[in-house]
Amino acid sequence: MVKTPIWQKGYEMRVYLVIVDDSEEAGTALRFAARRASKTDGIVHLLALVPPQPFQAFSAIQATIEEEARSRAEALANSAAASIAVAGGRTPAITLREGDPVKAIRAYLEDHPEVAALVLGAARDSAQGPLVTYFAGAGLGTLPCPLFLVPGGLSDAEIDRVS
Repeated sequence: MVKTPIWQKGYEMRVYLVIVDDSEEAGTALRFAARRASKTDGIVHLLALVPPQPFQAFSAIQATIEEEARSRAEALANSAAASIAVAGGRTPAITLREGDPVKAIRAYLEDHPEVAALVLGAARDSAQGPLVTYFAGAGLGTLPCPLFLVPGGLSDAEIDRVS
């Protein structure tokens, strides 16, 4: 029996938004979202953030620093997209946003009402990153979608079990 994808049945596809960086937590969130998307006929969107760069007095140096930050974010997103495509068969959407990370995520969610959940990875220790701290705290009540916080210590088998 061939399974008809949910988006061909007239329903919207579930979209899981993952913030991409080089942290272990982002990798955990990515694995969870990819597995969850494959189980729900959904798709992963990747948001690569380029934080504001420190000001340099010389504009050529500033431009070089900003270009390197954009290139690094693009490389991380492309690598993450490749791993999802290999594991789940669907190539995720990739977006690159510059500026304040919280504002960039909020703007993305405003522009993309189809996002079913924001997926963030939590650190193994008590020192959480600024996005988890903000969105799990003061920003939680104002999100337009559920927040999935994936514990950083979960193994692949545990992620399979809970996703």
